[in-house]
Amino acid sequence: MKVAFVGLGVMGFPMAGHLAKAGHEVAVFNRSPEKAQAWVQTHGGRAEATVAAAAQDAEIVFLCVGNDDDVRGVVSQALPAMTAGGIIVDHTTTSAKVAREMADLAAGGGRAFVDAPVSGGQAGAENGQLTVMCGGVPAAYGRAEPVIMAFAKAVRLMGGPGAGQLTKMVNQIAIAGLVQGLAEGMHFAKRAGLDPLEVYEAISKGAAQSWQMDNRWKTMAEGKFDFGFAVDWMRKDLGLVLDEAGSNGAKLDATALIDGFYGEVQEMGGRRWDTSSLVARLEKP
Repeated sequence: MKVAFVGLGVMGFPMAGHLAKAGHEVAVFNRSPEKAQAWVQTHGGRAEATVAAAAQDAEIVFLCVGNDDDVRGVVSQALPAMTAGGIIVDHTTTSAKVAREMADLAAGGGRAFVDAPVSGGQAGAENGQLTVMCGGVPAAYGRAEPVIMAFAKAVRLMGGPGAGQLTKMVNQIAIAGLVQGLAEGMHFAKRAGLDPLEVYEAISKGAAQSWQMDNRWKTMAEGKFDFGFAVDWMRKDLGLVLDEAGSNGAKLDATALIDGFYGEVQEMGGRRWDTSSLVARLEKP
């Protein structure tokens, strides 16, 4: 397919690379032109100076940008340029509200919008092993799914517009609780005079096992917090979660509390630490 990818950050850069490796004709745009040029040097394809130029006659435009307003700006530029019947696939984590708004806008112009936030972090993007949760009309999803599979291990349509973003919110709620549980377990083990690595060996094959435990327990014990998804990004996501909960009446007591804990990590200078840095606030003097 002729596709475009807008937003070449730590996620978008490798995701667009997998599309090129799969044989698609890829045009890229990034606000920092040097990053787009670096992508072309690595993967081929072409870099364009504007979103509209990258999206020109594209069948699918992928984006992975920062927030709701970024999505609105990209979509408004891409829609008029892409081919009739084209699809925008948005991998940004946003509000469900903006996903529905963009779906309506796209449909009004004879095109489609699929909200498709991802889970799996930088490593998942680099290895083509992301989990993608989607919202949109089934016909558009059906056309986009095989293309998304270039960088995913699992893709699922969760419902209409916004359903992908709502599912990502569930993902972030669960992760926040898991990481806080690991942080408190680690903190308790150290205070009790236990060897954290021995504790891991003892409990990681039982009911406490999780991806977070398997991938972050050791690095948390070593005080290393440079493994992908940053605290600033998590706070943005949890803000979306808590806003949505305010609308739908969900009671998220623990999530709200942990969001505040991440605020303390930011105040400690950990804005770019990964989410496992919750343990650092427990261990500060």
